[in-house]
Amino acid sequence: MNLKRTMTMIPLAAAIMVPAAPGLAAEHGEEAKTQTKAEEMGPSVSTPAADLRATLDQYLSEHAYLAVLTMQKGIDGAEDFDAAASALEDNTEDLTGAIASVYGEEAGEQFNSMWSEHIGYFVDYVNASAEDNDAAQEEALNALDNYRADFSEFLETATNERLEASALAEGLQMHVNQLIGSFDNYEAGNYEEAYSDLRDSMEHMYGVGKGLSTAVTNQFPEDFENTNPATPAADLRADLNHTLSEHAALAVLAMQKGGDGAEDFENAAAALQGNTEDLAAQIGSVYGEQAESDFKMMWEEHIGYFVDYVEAAEAGDEEAKEQAMSNLDDYRMEFSKFLETATEGELNADNLAQGLQMHVDQLTGSFDSYTAGDYDMAYDQMREAYGHMFGVGESLSGAIVSQHPADFEAEMPSEMPKTGMGGTSDSSGTDAWVIAWSSMMIVSAGLFIGYRRKKA
Repeated sequence: MNLKRTMTMIPLAAAIMVPAAPGLAAEHGEEAKTQTKAEEMGPSVSTPAADLRATLDQYLSEHAYLAVLTMQKGIDGAEDFDAAASALEDNTEDLTGAIASVYGEEAGEQFNSMWSEHIGYFVDYVNASAEDNDAAQEEALNALDNYRADFSEFLETATNERLEASALAEGLQMHVNQLIGSFDNYEAGNYEEAYSDLRDSMEHMYGVGKGLSTAVTNQFPEDFENTNPATPAADLRADLNHTLSEHAALAVLAMQKGGDGAEDFENAAAALQGNTEDLAAQIGSVYGEQAESDFKMMWEEHIGYFVDYVEAAEAGDEEAKEQAMSNLDDYRMEFSKFLETATEGELNADNLAQGLQMHVDQLTGSFDSYTAGDYDMAYDQMREAYGHMFGVGESLSGAIVSQHPADFEAEMPSEMPKTGMGGTSDSSGTDAWVIAWSSMMIVSAGLFIGYRRKKA
């Protein structure tokens, strides 16, 4: 596609990024507050700008996850390839629908064509790999290279140079390298590297979401009630969204691999374990080795119940499946009470228990549908599980900020961060990360105390 002709269509540039905002409050929770009200009530994780960032984070990171998964299924010739590809297409349609609802069908069709085309180049690469066609592989990579250059120039112009084409191109190259690298390693049987690239590609998209939402809200401040997507509170929400959604994504994938008896099951499980250890390490950095050990044990326990469920399903042991579900039921009730106590009532145990039941139903439901060969349903439930965690992230981060508002007060930045499509920003991001995790640790401390007492 020649994007040069598209560069003149500045309204479409706004369409790429802004339209998701109107639907955010309905999708991610409470209605967004105005800047004046936010100033009166203190910092909030649920502002129009933070909602925009959360929606971009969700769709962009899900794009990376589904792209890698679809490429795996394609090279394997798996029965569920079409369903995986359909889920990736649905991810595109979600973005397109948001655009069309605000800017009309023509803008939606233009975006759909542009976005789908870049996905098509990855498909071309997979097909060429399956045919051992080195020339076709190179052609696909060249097409991706041309795309990233044109698309970077397009976004620089669209944002009135709030995003720099050179930084954008660098970030897009990282995205290409991560997806292609994960696929190449998977095909070669280098599963550890494949899953490392998968996790990196998902994490990378949160940088994209932060940089892009900052540029958009800076460009159209009144459309977002002059709120800022890069506050410490918004950073906390994004951090929790990342960890929680990655947990859901990797859990579904590991359950599929376990059910298939796939060669890379252990590596998929290791990636899920890596998600746990990243969280535990952050806790340990604040509360020490004992706290890290306690949290890790508690978190691994609930993952273990899902493993028990998969093993029981493979063995056709209905009694063991029921026991695993019973253990998960006990866990969700106890964990809900822990969180209610830790947040001093900011989160309600009954509501939490309902949300955790939804999480359990989505993961086990996706696995059951997958093993039954109902792949469309399996991937629908997978996407529901992924999206659900963004609501959890908003609720938990909102409770933490309400509990400790002074830790999340921040002024609007005086200038745009030097960030591209997932590139690193200034040091304020590191400060926000520390603040975010420090507050989360306060919640975790309550969990540790309750957990140790239970074990004692």
